[in-house]
Amino acid sequence: MEKNKVLSMLGLARRAGKLSMGHDTALSAVLDYKAQMIIFAGDTSERLRKEFEVLMQKKKISIPVFVPDITISEIHYSCGYKAGVITVNDENFSKKIISLIQDET
Repeated sequence: MEKNKVLSMLGLARRAGKLSMGHDTALSAVLDYKAQMIIFAGDTSERLRKEFEVLMQKKKISIPVFVPDITISEIHYSCGYKAGVITVNDENFSKKIISLIQDET
């Protein structure tokens, strides 16, 4: 995974208005079926991740969830907002970010 490219794409998605950042807005995006993927910062708590996992199981929502090696501070630097959980609410941005996260080169 090329961390800088992922962070750049998150910054672009933020400027395009395609991210929900922070606990409450990300939760709303998931419940409103707007979220195409969820990204948790690597330094978020297990409790936060479990909360989203349980909610998605209850509501039978199936979207990709990633915990890349990106910190809250790095997200803050690239997106201008300090958040541990982000949802990407655009199909094209999410496909590109998923491919960058899964890229092993």
